[in-house]
Amino acid sequence: MASLSLSQAIVSRTHQHHGSTTPTNHRSLSSLSLTSSSIKSTSASRVSTTRRSTHSRVPIRAAAVETLEKTETSLVDKSVNTIRFLAIDAVEKANSGHPGLPMGCAPMGHILYDEVMRYNPKNPYWFNRDRFVLSAGHGCMLQYALLHLAGYDSVKEEDLKNFRQWGSKTPGHPENFETPGVEVTTGPLGQGIANAVGLALAEKHLAARFNKPDNEIVDHYTYCILGDGCQMEGIANEACSLAGHWGLGKLIAFYDDNHISIDGDTEIAFTETVETRFEGLGWHVIWVKNGNTGYDEIRAAIKEAKAVKDKPTLIKVTTTIGYGSPNKANSYSVHGSALGAKEVDATRQNLGWPYEPFHVPEDVKKHWSRHVPEGSALEAEWNAKFAEYEKKYKENAAEFKSIINGDLPAGWEKALPTYTPESPADATRNLSQQCLNALVKTLPGLLGGSADLASSNMTLLKMFGDFQKSTPEERNVRFGVREHGMGAICNGIALHSPGLIPYCATFFVFTDYMRAAIRISALCEGRVIYVMTHDSIGLGEDGPTHQPIEHLASFRAMPNILMLRPADGNETAGFVTAAGAYKVAVLNRKRPSILALSRQKLPQLPGTSIEGVEKGGYIISDNSSGNNPDVILIGTGSELEIAAKAADSLRKEGKAVRVVSFVSWELFDEQSDDYKESVLPAAVTARVSIEAGSTFGWQKIVGSKGKAIGIDRFGASAPAGKIYKEFGITAEAVIEAAKAVC
Repeated sequence: MASLSLSQAIVSRTHQHHGSTTPTNHRSLSSLSLTSSSIKSTSASRVSTTRRSTHSRVPIRAAAVETLEKTETSLVDKSVNTIRFLAIDAVEKANSGHPGLPMGCAPMGHILYDEVMRYNPKNPYWFNRDRFVLSAGHGCMLQYALLHLAGYDSVKEEDLKNFRQWGSKTPGHPENFETPGVEVTTGPLGQGIANAVGLALAEKHLAARFNKPDNEIVDHYTYCILGDGCQMEGIANEACSLAGHWGLGKLIAFYDDNHISIDGDTEIAFTETVETRFEGLGWHVIWVKNGNTGYDEIRAAIKEAKAVKDKPTLIKVTTTIGYGSPNKANSYSVHGSALGAKEVDATRQNLGWPYEPFHVPEDVKKHWSRHVPEGSALEAEWNAKFAEYEKKYKENAAEFKSIINGDLPAGWEKALPTYTPESPADATRNLSQQCLNALVKTLPGLLGGSADLASSNMTLLKMFGDFQKSTPEERNVRFGVREHGMGAICNGIALHSPGLIPYCATFFVFTDYMRAAIRISALCEGRVIYVMTHDSIGLGEDGPTHQPIEHLASFRAMPNILMLRPADGNETAGFVTAAGAYKVAVLNRKRPSILALSRQKLPQLPGTSIEGVEKGGYIISDNSSGNNPDVILIGTGSELEIAAKAADSLRKEGKAVRVVSFVSWELFDEQSDDYKESVLPAAVTARVSIEAGSTFGWQKIVGSKGKAIGIDRFGASAPAGKIYKEFGITAEAVIEAAKAVC
């Protein structure tokens, strides 16, 4: 590794883990020359009187704009139409997809990728690249066309022709784990803009921690395109509210204002003045009235946005969905289906496009080809800059490298506390806080927070302050009561750099508010740690609205996520130590984890171990011989203590009883058949499970002859002990069930 540049080392790792790194603006707009009158006209376009007025055609404003390399308007037109027709042709060939957005957003896409953004097509994971998020992920052919033109190896012509096909690098919505060059997985509307907030948060945080007056090694922008559907989703407002509060000045979002959704014109359901709302959220707002051909307006808006350092910017770009289609433009029919052969031909005639499907004209190809050498030069320049930084700031450089390449410090796990049966009883949420505060001293990329419940979730990092607009170097993130936005923002943080380890917290029952973001964590292989407290009826008096029942079962059904429910300090620490399940969570960068923690105090049980937790399920006590107990009692979390008490009573009656802690079904399923047989021998069918949640799924563990004790109705409001007794979550119930099966 020593012979590789830092960026080469990063790409060798991130090829296996689709985490992010960060680019800087590919084509700086600092040299744009704008007349004062053009600035005024742009500023004057920030407020519209009525939403419908935005869709009248407006003459292009004559602003004197120059890019670093002035491109003839005719070539820009041809490039923009190339993007449009690559999208049209791919959707037509697949007979599936959304051509309308790429046709309308092609101008802003062209300007971003060709004139503004900094990136290296041959190293999609170069750290200091600019990030681009297509929140309106259904329009993904826009991004695939741009990646193809820019020279990314992940999107060749053949990939465009295989759009939406099995095994393709061009799936129906952007997926970071499939297509290098795609930063995050989008599709469910609103998730992408929230991810973009997370990416911008990560940039601001790392810049505050590591930049020096003489060397700014973290300096890149996050750009996002979102549509009317994203604006309607509540998650977008949650995340954008936080972006304004945090003053994420390097977040620039383009609102594709085309007033069309699947059901038709947005007048039927969405008539708010979006720009006024965003001004209230603390954003700088610009309106580009002609997004179809107003290239100079778009350029001027970006320049103005980049001049605003203390606020994120929303650029409202009024476009025509399906621009160029004579019969379907500006209608819902172009939103989510292929144009059809006749309309494709008509669009070719209308836009003067004489080329065959998927053809890129030579002058367009030549124009875009410069991005490969320019991107390589940008990365080389940054590598040289970092080399100077490393010479002068050795300790900072070492910590920074561990974050951007994902290396864990040697011996990090030794900082964690250990527990014995003599240790005092405590709630696992409190034990979790001890572990988090031990870990943050050794893991430089650990940061996170709670949805306004830090004092209850016990997630505050005591040695750090709050990440705020004026203190972005701090590591406690205050999300407020915004569970859905919180989860999606953490996905963005996780995918920014391999060594960033975000955690977020709320009551377990409120995962219902953020399930879509958790699912995307699992799908996009984002290493987010979800710290979920108040994990059962054990929370007591707050009652059934706050008592999770079906939640454990639902997350066990979700692919690519670890659902863990520790029983005591060792198992909680086991979740955060080298030999336990947290080792799996930290080292496995492609899987999020949920830690369900108790509100009530639990004893430190004999037999629990860090090593056992890593296996998912393991034996904590056993008085049988020959791997042939009379009965196996299986518990998780707070109910493992109940199983252990029941075992003691049964043993006094002469029974050979094995007690198994089943912290994680997923980890247990991944063990060898021999190991699983050693814990749950097939010949022993007398099995009883106990868990203060739904019994759904437990038959897989206890078998058809076993019994599952749980709760298959909503909870109740009462002290925890009373509720446990009334619902039969007791040692007596376990003993009775055990006698019935053996």
